[in-house]
Amino acid sequence: MSPLVAGLAQVGILVAALAVAYQPLGDYMARVFRVQEAGKQKHSKVELAIYRFARIDPDAEQKWSTYAYGVLGFSLVGIVFLYVVQRVQSALPFGFDRGNVPEGMAFNTAISFVTNTNWQSYVPEAVMGHTVQMIGLTVQNFVSAAVGLAVAVALVRGFVRQQTDRLGNFWVDLTRGTLRVLLPLAFVFAIVLIALGVTMSLKSGVDVDGQVVANAPVASQEVIKELGTNGGGVLNANSAHPFENPNEWSNLLEIFLLLVVPVALTRTFGQLVGQKKQGYVLLGVMATIWAAMLAVIWGAEASGLRPLEGKELRFGVAGSALFANSTTGTSTGAVNSWHDSFTGLGGGGTLLNMLFGEMTPGGVGTGLYSILVMAIIAMFLAGLMVGRTPEYLGKKLGRKEVTAAAVSILAMPTVLLVGAGIAAILPSTQGVLNNSGEHGLSEILYAYASASNNNGSAFGGITVTSDWFQSSLGLCMLFGRFVPIIAVLALAGSLAAQKKVPVTAGTLPTTGPLFAGLLTASIVLVAALTFVPALALGPIAEALL
Repeated sequence: MSPLVAGLAQVGILVAALAVAYQPLGDYMARVFRVQEAGKQKHSKVELAIYRFARIDPDAEQKWSTYAYGVLGFSLVGIVFLYVVQRVQSALPFGFDRGNVPEGMAFNTAISFVTNTNWQSYVPEAVMGHTVQMIGLTVQNFVSAAVGLAVAVALVRGFVRQQTDRLGNFWVDLTRGTLRVLLPLAFVFAIVLIALGVTMSLKSGVDVDGQVVANAPVASQEVIKELGTNGGGVLNANSAHPFENPNEWSNLLEIFLLLVVPVALTRTFGQLVGQKKQGYVLLGVMATIWAAMLAVIWGAEASGLRPLEGKELRFGVAGSALFANSTTGTSTGAVNSWHDSFTGLGGGGTLLNMLFGEMTPGGVGTGLYSILVMAIIAMFLAGLMVGRTPEYLGKKLGRKEVTAAAVSILAMPTVLLVGAGIAAILPSTQGVLNNSGEHGLSEILYAYASASNNNGSAFGGITVTSDWFQSSLGLCMLFGRFVPIIAVLALAGSLAAQKKVPVTAGTLPTTGPLFAGLLTASIVLVAALTFVPALALGPIAEALL
């Protein structure tokens, strides 16, 4: 079988698996998050015990501002807890004398995992003990993804509800997302990963032909690393390590895991708004851009002078390109190849995936609310062109709605370009780059794009252990995560307060190819207008040389 046919077979199996999971998982999540009348919701005994312990009234709904306070407060507590756990690691079991994590590194890592970024400025097997990995990092892999789910569901309720200031209960959405969606899926697929050869051990290492190779409870974190679109590896080589990703079948399964929830959420959206075609349109836009970028990255790598450079032979060009495209098209950030070794066009493709705002299909929850925000921008542009007040799903898009959408869209480019610009002119930056010129600029852009988009993947070739990079990348993660979340929740509150307007002859249909094309063009146009100058000096210039 030729490499091309083998690669196409992998894509076919992946798409078929996603198609099989799409309806049942999407419908199940719709049932999980469909809030009934106050006082009539059904909570499990475990959930009720959690609510009693935390002194939460699960039937009390919240305004958008209260919902936002819950998101920010919960995340702040998570950052503080994770920072403290790292700083006292030497007193914890299974630390293997690795000592306490340094202050700057602990600060960066705490923010990274709580924001669902999972950027790692350290070598995991040399720095983190198993206890910190399990009670700190793995827990955040679950709850940070559940936060994204909760915010997406709150925005959908903004479209569904009328003349109310209530968006649901953050603590209920968080608990349900964790216990009813992520935890059961992770449990099942962790067992599958173990069966495929992913390790699960409390030992610090294993003897392989006289050499001690680091080991850890890998499977339990590997599954939620992909399923929750997190990306942080237990081992430094991440999903290129045979203990994390031993063969082509585990590789394909991990790609499936990082795509399945964001893809199925479009079905959930259609179910919750009562129009399945609305979800299909979003899915079509996501799939179109994902497929186009896969063709760019795969084609560039297959035709490169050294196609297997930086890639594992057990995955090949196709498996590496498929993983790279999917991990940067979502907010996962896991890697099974060295992106720094990609061609100028191939590496530029992974960078461009993040610059699209990671909504193709994006992260767990974040992909859905990001593309819905872009849909509002697209409808606003359409309204300007035809000279009428824009509407989407029966809600008018006025000044407050468009302002909130604009803030959400502009937050990432602002922190990315400011951070990368300052880093590029600092004299000390030259000393931490493996490459100069266009490729060196690409390394800087990729690092800040990864942090600002809460992706976490590393282009490689840049050392980010200095106080400047630890602090600046940490701030990019914070602002890149929470400014859009606040704007999205404000948008949801404004939409929920409105009364739905009836469909008229002048209403632009949002379930057909015209809207799909408009939305796709808006995503590409916003990224192009914002980032083409920077890309022209980096990956585009390198590809043309």
